[in-house]
Amino acid sequence: MQKCNTNCVEKPLSKGFKKLGRIVGKYPWVFFVLPMIISAGFGVGFYFLNDREANDIEEQFTPKNGPAKSERAFIKENFPQSEQFSSLRLYTEGTFASLIAVHPINILNLDSFEELVKLDHKVKQIRVNDSKLTFSDLCAKENGECVLNPILDLMNASINDNTLIDFPWHGREFIGTAIGGVSTYSNNTIQSAQAIRMFYYLKEDQKNETDLWLKKFIQTLSEDANLNMISVSYFTSISRAEEFETNPQTVIPLFSVTYFLAITFSIVSCIRLDCVRNKVWVATFGVLSAGLAVLTSFGLLLFCGMPFVMTVASSPFLILGIGVDDMFIMISCWQKTNVRDEVEDRMAETYQEAAVSITITTLTNVLAFYIGLMTPFGSVQSFCMYTGTAILFCYIYNITFFGAFLALNGRREGSNRHWLTFRKVETPNSDNKGNACSVGGAYDHQTGAEEEMPINVFFKKYYGPFLTKPWTKVFVILIYLGYLAGSIYGCFQMQEGIDLKNLAPDDSYVASYYDNEDRYFSEYGPFVMLVIKNENFQYWEESAQANLNTCLNKFVSSNMVATNMTISWLGSYISYGNGLGLNLTDEKGFMENLPLFLLLSGLRQDVNISNGKILASRIFIPTVNIITAIDEKNMLNFFRETASTCGQNMDLMVYHPAFIFYDQYAVVVSNTIQNIVVATVAMLVISLLLIPHPLCSLWVTFAIASVIVGVAGFMALWNVNLDSISMINLIICIGFSVDFSAHISYAFVSSEKRTANEQAIDAIYKLGYPIIQGAVSTLVGVVALSAAKSYIFRTFFKIMFLVISFGALHGIMFIPIFLTLFGCCSDSSSVQDEKDQTENGQNRSSKMQMSGKSQQSHPNCSTGSDCS
Repeated sequence: MQKCNTNCVEKPLSKGFKKLGRIVGKYPWVFFVLPMIISAGFGVGFYFLNDREANDIEEQFTPKNGPAKSERAFIKENFPQSEQFSSLRLYTEGTFASLIAVHPINILNLDSFEELVKLDHKVKQIRVNDSKLTFSDLCAKENGECVLNPILDLMNASINDNTLIDFPWHGREFIGTAIGGVSTYSNNTIQSAQAIRMFYYLKEDQKNETDLWLKKFIQTLSEDANLNMISVSYFTSISRAEEFETNPQTVIPLFSVTYFLAITFSIVSCIRLDCVRNKVWVATFGVLSAGLAVLTSFGLLLFCGMPFVMTVASSPFLILGIGVDDMFIMISCWQKTNVRDEVEDRMAETYQEAAVSITITTLTNVLAFYIGLMTPFGSVQSFCMYTGTAILFCYIYNITFFGAFLALNGRREGSNRHWLTFRKVETPNSDNKGNACSVGGAYDHQTGAEEEMPINVFFKKYYGPFLTKPWTKVFVILIYLGYLAGSIYGCFQMQEGIDLKNLAPDDSYVASYYDNEDRYFSEYGPFVMLVIKNENFQYWEESAQANLNTCLNKFVSSNMVATNMTISWLGSYISYGNGLGLNLTDEKGFMENLPLFLLLSGLRQDVNISNGKILASRIFIPTVNIITAIDEKNMLNFFRETASTCGQNMDLMVYHPAFIFYDQYAVVVSNTIQNIVVATVAMLVISLLLIPHPLCSLWVTFAIASVIVGVAGFMALWNVNLDSISMINLIICIGFSVDFSAHISYAFVSSEKRTANEQAIDAIYKLGYPIIQGAVSTLVGVVALSAAKSYIFRTFFKIMFLVISFGALHGIMFIPIFLTLFGCCSDSSSVQDEKDQTENGQNRSSKMQMSGKSQQSHPNCSTGSDCS
């Protein structure tokens, strides 16, 4: 069988890197110093870090092209903010402070009331701007008076006058969102309540002063208020953004821990008994190379004005793991060269093998991240740009800065100098083959290559033969089927969307407020605006009114909508006209009487009238039992679908400020699938171009799909939602799936062994330890995030843990077993023919022995992403 020749890209690329390696080996100081100068120059870009920080949660965690944003623009244009403040009619969340007071049994008692009054007075006395401005100066107003909390008056009447409070409507006041944990009598009057929520709305046009007041509010409520009967949680309109900004501060201490662990692991895994060929300094500078790459790439992007989102703070952990993995590849290939050759020759051979390998892994990872720029989430775009660029610089610094140090270290080794003291040590002779303090004890005197690590022997003599036994294969297949079943089950349990509470640290006051809100105020959801956009709608015609009522009934028929609570200016106007005997059935009478009614009723903000014509109007539909993310998604879809189907002649639109965040449900799944598909196709193209065997692409596809399904399923079982944060990590899956699968497949199909089992053992022998090294180094780079107080960073750790674990499991267990079951992927007959020719006179084996590598099987250096 003739092997396909697909190395038209790989072969010239390998030759080019061979020349580069020789240049780096000849002029190492140039390639060592120049990257440090460049890093220092671009590192100045961190001066702009504070200016580039983008902590607008709406901008970063909601779709940039979400329909709710265009809906909001329409509301803002047609129903502008009035001087008569109404929280119900805001097109944004507004500027406000809020507190929730909780009593474990019944808050409607005198002691609780007195503490609430005391707390309310304390809030209203908060002063800012050199103590000149108080709440009364900054409050939102209606009829010239501050909008206050009527619930205190209702509590006073209930406690002191035994007045019954109707729920959820008390007169014309909706109190369903002000009193929580309510139990009622049969006549819908309150029997007891556990929580009271109060709002303090501020003006929208004095942002500097109101922000200062809100910060002072947070400070005041965080202090001991000497409250005995009630517990208080609090929140403001700036709390999410402020607490979001504090997330990196919880992670900064972990950086030192992570780098310590990474350096320690790198040093330990590179320790050799030979005190000349010890790779301690090489490992140290490998970690430093990754740090310089982060410094340079981040500085460059900050110079260019790229927004720096908090999620980017997790990127250095990932870059460190990838950088150390590439370092292992370079060291492994260096160790396969002849220690008696000149440094330039050793570097040329190292680059010829290793540089192509890390080029494959770099291209797959960088493309995976840059494809992530297609998503509509700003947080994902920023993370992908910073991480992809950092990986690219990590690659550049590996073949320049780190390669240069490898050459300098090679010169030290060549002169038999101690790795620590740099003093010359004893040169071994025929009687003394080397000891812990002499050169020679750690290399093969026949081939000249450094001796293999004991773990490589373990994979060759013990693990490989054990894995290829028939009963072991059956057991592994059963394990895989269990893995696949659990993954698929988890995918069906997946929930979408990010809980806004998770954007703050775990110990934030925001979390306490959200918990109380969910516990006591989840029964009544938002009042959704139903907007009639058709300016030609005939409001006065009975047929038009009937069509509108039919639409309203479709909304009210849902169990997500409260009955008999719709706020409709049109219904109120018709009742008003019938009560006064007005003729509202023709356009003239309808429009002439409308302005006075809107003025008297306070519903003027619900109708946009221009030149005697209604351009747009709105009705408010109350929702109930919107508790979970699934409820939010279902409610959004139901309202939009109902509005589009029943409002064909009215041009209906639904909107609420919360829809800005709910829009993520509409795009997160489709965008994730889109990114995965596009990235997977890109990975296959790279694999076909740079790995000279087309059958490998089939196994690359299989491994990518298998790992992604596994990560998606088990992340759902690990309480991780599909949102913009986890979407980032699913993109990472693709690159790492290729890293762990493409080269193990190629090592198998290009092996010179006769049988499939022997080919599998050979591939595991060459790649087993490097895969473990790469997996552990990456996990060490992110393990500290498991202790973070932030959901975002813990999620990053969870998914990275799944990606690396499943990827490594596929690389050293599943893929080798599956390959042995499909002999069509083996080129052993072709390989054997070539070996026979070699034995008949070509002496190719002796040439391979002198060069320390196999021309037939490229992956002869023990690398995690082998040297293709």
